[in-house]
This record gives sequence, structure tokens and C-alpha cells, in this order.
Amino acid sequence: MDDQPLIRAGLASLIRAAPGLDVVAEASDGVEAVALAARTRPDVVLMDIRMPGMSGVTATEHILAAPVRPKPRVLILTTLDLDEYVYTALQAGACGFLLKDTPPERLIAAIATVSAEDVLLAPAVTRRLIETYARRSPGPAATAGLTARENEVLRLVARGLSNGAIAAGLVLSEATVKTHVSRIMAKLGLGSRAQVVVFAYESRLVTPREPR
Repeated sequence: MDDQPLIRAGLASLIRAAPGLDVVAEASDGVEAVALAARTRPDVVLMDIRMPGMSGVTATEHILAAPVRPKPRVLILTTLDLDEYVYTALQAGACGFLLKDTPPERLIAAIATVSAEDVLLAPAVTRRLIETYARRSPGPAATAGLTARENEVLRLVARGLSNGAIAAGLVLSEATVKTHVSRIMAKLGLGSRAQVVVFAYESRLVTPREPR
């Protein structure tokens, strides 16, 4: 979804040429993006952050609020890696973001990855963005419903660790970690791994100064 026809056409051609991927719709603005997502039920939405009419952030909120399952994975496209609009989109449930100068092979790999599983794209970059803007949040949120182990896993997810890395560090199976992450998201009403990271920083469970 991009308001610039040339960029949109280039992305569509690139994706169609990749094995196992296809383009089900193209939108020129946020309003059209929301309507087409509801109609075509895509697995992944590439969303430009700044579009006329309805922004990519608002379009993301509408798409992820729709009562459909499974929900699409939204990848934000941006020109800046430290962008408050991107942070707001991650709060809304986008699973990650990509810079518009991302090499084609990395873009295709990112689409395939988020389509297959819930992961945090570019953990170090995403965490840096969240650290920058989470300082403005109002303060701790309730996590009383989480077990001690779930709080532990939550903090590790917030530091950008994959399920495999968490499993190795806690001496658990990867399947067990995946179950913990799913339960954390369900209990806290979160829809993506990026939202888990945002929540952890905004709740002060993890802070930028906390040693890794």
C-alpha cells in the first residue's frame, strides 16, 4: 500500500517474481487499503506510513481491529528508522517495519518470515526505536495475571531474543517458549511480538538502561 505509483508497481513486480508469493491487491491510500484488506484477506500487508486521506498508522489500526481470523501481518514501510509514526503503528499491532531502501532480497525474506511466524524484525533497530519513544509513556501497566515464568519470558522477548534463544537460556523447549509467548499475548490482549516489546518498555518491565 503506497501512494506513489512507481514505488507500488516496483514492489508488486518484485513480490510477484518471488517463489511462493503473490500480490492480491494494491492500494493508493489508507482508505483503499482498509477496504481491500477486508475484501482480499491477505496474509501480509506492506503499509506505507505516510499516505493521503488516511495514514498508514490509522489504516493499520482499522485492519487489525477487524473481527477476522487470522489477522494479517502488517509490515510498515518507512524512510526513517526513528519515526514516531512507526512507533505508533507498532503500538497498534504492526509486526515490524522496513526501510524503503531495504535490499530486495531482504524485503522478500521479511515477507516470507512474518507470514510463517510471529517474529520481531530487525530486533536491535526495532528495540532502539521503541526505547526512544517509550520514555513518554504514562507508566507501569498491570501484569498481575502473568506467572513468574511468563514475566521472565516477557522481559527476554522485549530484549529482542528469539524463541530459540530464550529456550536455550532458560533450558526449555522452543515449543514451551512459544506457548508462554502465546499466553502472554492472550492475557495482555496483544496481537504481535512488537506489541509485547512496546508493552514491556511502556510498563517499565524493561528500561533502556537495564543490562542485557
